[in-house]
Amino acid sequence: MIKHDPNPLYVADNTRYTTMPYRRCGKSGVKLPALALGLWQNFGAVDSAQNAKTMLHRAFDLGINHFDLANNYGPPYGSAESTFGHVMAKSLKPYRDELLISSKAGYDMWGGPFGVGGSRKYLVASCDQSLQRTGLDYFDVFYSHCFDPETPLEETMQALDYIVRSGRALYVGISNYSAEQTKRAVAILKELGTPLLVHQPRYNMFDRWIEDGLCEVLLDKGVGSVAFSPLAQGFLTDKYLSGIPQDSRAARSEQIYLNADHITKEKVAKVQKLNVIASRREQSLAQMAIAWVLSNPAVTSCLIGASKVGQIEDCAAALSNLDFSQDELTEIRQIIV
Repeated sequence: MIKHDPNPLYVADNTRYTTMPYRRCGKSGVKLPALALGLWQNFGAVDSAQNAKTMLHRAFDLGINHFDLANNYGPPYGSAESTFGHVMAKSLKPYRDELLISSKAGYDMWGGPFGVGGSRKYLVASCDQSLQRTGLDYFDVFYSHCFDPETPLEETMQALDYIVRSGRALYVGISNYSAEQTKRAVAILKELGTPLLVHQPRYNMFDRWIEDGLCEVLLDKGVGSVAFSPLAQGFLTDKYLSGIPQDSRAARSEQIYLNADHITKEKVAKVQKLNVIASRREQSLAQMAIAWVLSNPAVTSCLIGASKVGQIEDCAAALSNLDFSQDELTEIRQIIV
């Protein structure tokens, strides 16, 4: 008996490039979609593989052709890359040359002294493991996920240069580096002949550290940026307008960046005021928060996360209204100061 595939071959929407803005990444030839999809959460082995596939397909149908990974995304570590690799092999492989796929290494991944940090030993081995899990021949971008104070920056940048020269990646990036660390990284990579393409910092209305020097460095050196956590782990959505829902991220004790201690009455009041502005703009709070991040000239793209297709669609709808009046920007600044 012939067994019919319950999941017929995926065919991408042929209108996927009609509404998504693509922005040049620094001074490179690369254009990034205004929105990228991060696989930090909800793509691990503990999550629904069917939901992960559905989200990846829908994102690509909406013109999101940048998918962002890291070696320790899961849980367990590595499983988000394996999930992505399965979807890639089954349905996205015909579109490989339309996709920009990135991964990273820097935070802890395996036991012992060689499973964390910025050493050449760790970065190259981790890149090889990530390629194996995803089934890819190369990454479009490979990042140093964090600055390692115990490893000379020259060694970390030499490792990234080697990863490109050996064909493991096309471009290099850094994430979570300060303005001064970024400036040094740019100089080292320029001397090596592998320019820094992109920085991936955390940035949202409640976390604006990049405005204190990093934005200036990125614009001056011609480096693009992909801002992650634009919704402050969900805080900049209508979910927290009345407090902390039991099913929210903040209600989970294991959350690092957003937990109940962060959701103060003062911050909830600010979110409520921001929501009023969003309503006037005929946007959800999440949509306005994304548009605000993209209004920074140093930001090339906004990295979103999602647990269901509807969240991706809601984020994409933000792109229909990216402009702010000066009065709106002033009002927002007064609230978030």
